[in-house]
Parts: sequence; C-alpha cells; structure tokens
Amino acid sequence: MLSRLLVLTASPVALIMAAQPALAQTPQTDTVAAADAPGDMPVEARVHPEQWPEIAFPRVLTEAGEARVQAILARMTVEQKVGQIIQADIASVTPEDVRRYRLGSVLNGGNSGPGGDDLAPAEKWLELADAFYDASMDVAVGEPAIPIVWGTDAVHGHSNIIGATIFPHNVGLGATRDPELIERIGQVTAVEIRVTGQEWTFAPTVAVPQDYRWGRAYEGYSSDPSLVAAYVGSMIRGLQGPPSTSPILAGPHVAASTKHYLADGGTTDGRDQGDAAISELALRLIHGAPYIPAIENGVATIMTSFSSWNGVKLSAHRGLVTDVLKGRMNFDGMVITDWNAHGQVAGCSNASCPRAVDAGIDMFMAPDSWRMFYDSTLAQVRDGTIAMDRLDDAVARVLRLKERLGLFEMGKPSERALSGEYHLLGAPDHRAVAREAVRKSMVLLKNTGVLPLQPGGRILVAGDAANDIARQSGGWTLSWQGTGLENDLFPEATSLWSGIEQAATATGGSAQLSEDGTFTQRPDAAIVIFGETPYAEFQGDIATLQLRPELRGPIATMRRLKEQGIPVVAVMITGRPLYVNEALNTADAFVAAWLPGSEGAGVADMLFAGADGAPAFEFQGLLPTAWPATARHGGATLFPFGYGMRYADGPAAWTPLPEDSGVTDDGSDSGVFFERGVPASSWSLTVSQADGTNALRVTTVPAEALDGRVRIAATDHGVQEGARSFAVDAHAQGAAIELSTFDPIDLSRETNGDMLLLTTVRRDAPIARTLSMAVSCDSAPCGEAVPVREFGALALGEWQTVGVLLKCFRATGADMTRITAPFRIATDGAAEISIARVALGSLSEADVIADCPTG
Repeated sequence: MLSRLLVLTASPVALIMAAQPALAQTPQTDTVAAADAPGDMPVEARVHPEQWPEIAFPRVLTEAGEARVQAILARMTVEQKVGQIIQADIASVTPEDVRRYRLGSVLNGGNSGPGGDDLAPAEKWLELADAFYDASMDVAVGEPAIPIVWGTDAVHGHSNIIGATIFPHNVGLGATRDPELIERIGQVTAVEIRVTGQEWTFAPTVAVPQDYRWGRAYEGYSSDPSLVAAYVGSMIRGLQGPPSTSPILAGPHVAASTKHYLADGGTTDGRDQGDAAISELALRLIHGAPYIPAIENGVATIMTSFSSWNGVKLSAHRGLVTDVLKGRMNFDGMVITDWNAHGQVAGCSNASCPRAVDAGIDMFMAPDSWRMFYDSTLAQVRDGTIAMDRLDDAVARVLRLKERLGLFEMGKPSERALSGEYHLLGAPDHRAVAREAVRKSMVLLKNTGVLPLQPGGRILVAGDAANDIARQSGGWTLSWQGTGLENDLFPEATSLWSGIEQAATATGGSAQLSEDGTFTQRPDAAIVIFGETPYAEFQGDIATLQLRPELRGPIATMRRLKEQGIPVVAVMITGRPLYVNEALNTADAFVAAWLPGSEGAGVADMLFAGADGAPAFEFQGLLPTAWPATARHGGATLFPFGYGMRYADGPAAWTPLPEDSGVTDDGSDSGVFFERGVPASSWSLTVSQADGTNALRVTTVPAEALDGRVRIAATDHGVQEGARSFAVDAHAQGAAIELSTFDPIDLSRETNGDMLLLTTVRRDAPIARTLSMAVSCDSAPCGEAVPVREFGALALGEWQTVGVLLKCFRATGADMTRITAPFRIATDGAAEISIARVALGSLSEADVIADCPTG
C-alpha cells in the first residue's frame, strides 16, 4: 500500500507550473496605466490584460436603478463622497460618527461586537444595526439620504453570533465534492445573517492554497483551481440568489464578496500577507480561475488581498484591479480592501493612500484609521492628488451596491423580512444541513477493519479535542482566533464527544469520556480525537507541516491503548493535512474530520453501524489536496489529491510508514519570546540600567545584576522552575528587563491585526512606581515608553496575563517593521515580579489589557 500511496500524482496545478517555461510570455504592447509605469513597478508585476478571459457580468440593475445612482451622485458634496468610500469598524465608530462623516459602511472585525462585547446576544446586533441605519438616514434638508451597509465575516455560517449554525470550514467542504450542498450552506448562512440585521458577508474565500503552511489555508476549498471554481458559483447563488435585477434583500439573501484578489494562496513559503512570486500565467490559470464563475454569477463585491504579486501590493496594483478585473473581466461591482491593507502599500500609511484610490479601490476598510483616512483623502481630492472622476467612479459603485441590495426601499434592519426571527439562528433544519456537510466532508484514510463500530459496544473517547466545540470549529468562530471559548457559548451545538455518546447509546452500547485514555471498564474500542487548536490568519502560519509538540500527547495515548490490545480509531481535527505518520501507524482506523463546526454528531454518524451491523452512512469525502509523507513542504505525497476510502471497499492492509518527519523538530514558535523561564532560540534575556547600560545577559539562575540591585531567581509556573522572579531595588538610574535578538523582526502585520504583547506575570510584592514598557528598533530605543499601571493592580501572588496592544508602541513612534526587542519593562522604583511567558497573542488570551493610546 505504501508504495502506491507515495507516488506523486500530476494535478492540474502541477501541470500548469511544469508548463511555465514553455509558455513564457511573449513581449506585447504594455497596457499598464500611469500608476504602473516602469519606474514605479517591477517588470515582473506588469500584466497583459488581453491574455485574461473576457467575462459577461450579468445585468443586476434596472435603468431606473442606475438613474437613481447617477441622480444621487450628482447631488453629493465632496465630503459626502469621501465618506461613502470608507468602512469603519464598530469598535472604533459610533452612530454619531456615521451621521457626521456620512460613512458608507461599517463592519464588525473578528473581535468586535455591540458595546465592545463580541459575545453580545443577537438582539444587541440588530439594535446596533438599526442605530447605524438611523444615523445614516438622518440628513439635512436637500441632502441625499444614503443608507449604510454593514459587512461581516460570516465565513462558515454566521459565526460571530452565539447560537448560529457553524458549518465546516472550506477545507472540509472541499472534501465533499458537492456543489449543491455548498449552495444550501450559502442559503442558510444568508438567512441567519438577515436575522441580526447585516446585509453583506465577506465570503466566500476563493483562495487556491499552494502551501499549507499558510495560516489561512483552511479558508480555501482546495489546492486545485478547477475544484475551487466549481464551488464559487454555488456559494454566491446561495448567498445572493441568482443574478437578477430584483433587490437582493427582497429575498432571503445578502451581498457576497469573493476574496482575496489575487493569489493570497500562492505566497512564498505560505506566508500570510506575503508575496506571490509567480508568473502571470500561474496567476491567471491557478488563482484567477475562481473569479470567472464569481463574475458570471454577479458577485456584488470583491476584496483585494493583503498580499503582493511580484513585489506590488494588490491594493495598489492598477493593472490587476482596474485593467484586468474591471476592464478585461468586466467586473461591474465594488472593490474593497482588507483590514487596513492600504497601509501596507509603498508610500502609504493607514491614514493615507491616494495610490490605492487611483489603482481602482472603491471602498477602504479603514477600521480604526477611518477618521485620519477621511481627512487625508478629502484633502487629496481637493488638491487634485485624487482625480474627481476616479472618486465619482468609486462612489457610483458603492451606490450601485446599495441600490442592488434594495437599501433605499427596505427600511431599517429591524423592519426587513427575517429580522429578529431569532429562532432561525441554529434552527433544526439549518443544523441538519451542517450535519450533512460534516458527514460528507469526512475522509477515511485508513481502516483495517475496526470501522464501522458495531452496536452494543463499550466505547472509550479520549484525546484533548474530544469535548471542545470551539476547537472543532476553528478560527473565525465568535472571535477572530476562535480561542478562549467554553462549550456553553454554543447552545444546541454538539461536541464530538456528545455525538459519539449519543450514537453509542442509541445502538445499545455505552461511552466513557477520558482525555488521557484511562478507563474504569475495558472498552471494546477507543476513539482518540486530536489535532490542531484554533487559529486565524498569520497566527496560523507554520514553518513545517507537522503538529506542534504539545498537541501530540494523544498519539502516545493511542500507543498505550494499542499496547493493551484495544482497537483505536483516530479522528483528526485540523485545518490542513499534516505529517502524522505515528498516528497513522498506531491507529487501526484514521479519519480526517477537518474543522467540522457546531454539529459534531456528523462525525459520529460516520463511525457507527446501524442495528443491522451495516454502516449507517457511506464515506464520500475525498482529499481536497495531497496529504504529505513528511513535514517538509514540497516533499513526497502520502495520499494524493482525491484520495478517500469507502466502506464498500472493505478493510485494507497497512504497511507501516517511515516515522522520519524530514525536518528539524525544535517545536519553535515565532510568536513566543520567553517561555518556561527561558528565552526562545536566538533571543536573550538581559537586565540593565534603564538607559541600557551595564547589561547582564541572564543565562543561569540565581543571578545578580547592577551591583545586586536586581536579583533573578527561578520560580515555579506550570512546571518546576517554569518562570523567573525579579526583585528590583529602587534607584535613580532605574532597571530594565529586556528580551532581544540581533536580527530585526517585522511586527507590522501583527500590529495591524490588533495583536498584543502578552506577559504572563505574578506580582510578588507591592510595586512602588508604575512599570513602563517599550520596544527597541535595530537595537536602539524607538518610540516612547508606555506606562502600564495594570501591573501594579494585579492581585498579589496570582499569575495573570497582561496584554499591551502592539498599536500602543506604534502610537508612540516605534517602527514596528524593525523590532529587535519587543519586550522591555523598566522602573526606578522597588518591585518584585515573576515572569513565565512573553508572547504575541489575541485579546481573548489576556486577563488584563493595558489602557494605552493606540492612535
């Protein structure tokens, strides 16, 4: 079996890439506009629009609708026009701001919610939608009333809302090979969005991941462009309805947005927000393929990527946005950026980017920078930096979206069909669709005969992922990262354990939950559930295709159970295929469950036989991408694209796999600077005077620095000596504790993503003077120190995690692209603290968040 599976199969992507030398582009008349002039753009980043497909965008507005758009545009002031092309996050904008600045749109980011509570009940979301709408319609006499539109990341169901149906992430849906099911998922998602008053979802993601080290790979249906393209039209029709001149909101629908244009799944080394250094041929045939059905089905909006193509950020690539997408491919909808993505454009900042306006961006997602962006854009229009006809085109596209939705006639959100029908959130028939999706997404990779589990048996359920609904749902679930969530936040949802227990008892058997695999009665079989923990975007980027060391404990549990003669079924929760040969060798059966969402019972459906001993359901899931034989990207394939076993095939013999990952397994995490009392590899812990002089590099403990004014010792946290304590005496020259490295790191994307520097700390005595925190750039101070009064308010003797937004350091002037010391804590007063861990993380991981300016 092994020899058969290790053979690399030729996928359409592989054939395209192999053909590139023979299909090299021939010189043609360059149609790149002024923004892409030779002095401003690399030759490799110039496009040839005539080589791209010409597509017919469907008619979606009546003549009367277009006339209304033009009539409104003619009455607008320049201030109103600028407001319409800006989208602000609800955590950084109020209805009064919308009223004053005439903003065109709001969104809720991954950690945003009504009243600052991203776990607010559904009723609060609808109330806030009304408030924003009312503000947008409160206009002076003679001023056009333009309703606001609210966008949300409903990427696997209306996943920001407690009680909503959470569908499998796209990687699992790619395994179903069922476009009709995808359309029904879109329909359910649209209905649930309408319940809470939003009109627009930033979905579907139509990325074609080529490197599964990428932290967003699970948002793509497949690594194969033809499979992704086969799903796109179905999801868009499910969300928006078929293309029509009837208002979208007249039916149970919302506006969709395909993302991220273009080649976000093709970046070098799978780096999120990185650079796709590929040919125009690969760009067009691989990453451009899903946009053909998107445009044919009249997708309302398209979101540009954070990433670059051959060194040029997509938000400023006029050739791809204006010449190809709007020109050659005839996209007649609206183009929006991602979260402050314009700020990454060369020569731009979050507060200003005329180049992106000129490139063809119609709306700017400026979540927390909207007011500065408004002021700068208004000034740039007035002084001619931004052409009025380009601004008018952008505003017209925004108005067309609103006209197409029907916002001008539908009234405020609470008055529209489906609004406030909270029983539709997680309705039984919606959950049934999700459960069906879970069943169809399961991929059986190994079965020597233990499956299906027979009626009446005693089943042991083990593994750290068995009873965790948030973990089985993954990122973009109630919060950006999907972390820190308990099962009670998912009413009516079913964990994998609950689903297995129900299935076992329904057939006359029993089930026991034991994370570590111990048991009171010997089981007939064990199901061990393991895999990845939730992540989103760049927090999920990994260096190699392997499970983190701390997540491999359940594999040892499998081994112990096997040694006792107990059959083992391994169920892997994961956003991507990973090297797990040890688990594949140990288990008698292995199922890839992906990230199944709220309906964990769908997994159990596939594992048990019915009363007659026959499988209750047949496996139909097929791998949406190849499964690796090692942890090295680009290495040998173990299971090819499209592989998946069936019960009908019968049990299959297993040839043991090599257990050599092919990579160095150091378990390093680039987002962790200090853990278990020691700095990460290539990082140093030093103690110095506040000005950086007289530094001592701490390599062993106990130790003393600054002539005994600072004493460092080991203390316990989690494990013996898992932290370091620092006793600091008061002194005019002060003392600083710092984590530093020689090679600067770029934390700009983490800063933009609202990430925090997290310090797991214990206050061991009263702190006499406020501790301050700062960063260093290129081994020198940069920006001002941030006072963190929260340290002094911590309960004595208790470990807590204090978070400081990276934005706080940027706001003081720090260059977040050249950080050599992300952690520097200083005081001239007496203090006693212990530190266990310093790392980057999200809001949900902090017990206390420092109150500091961020703008």
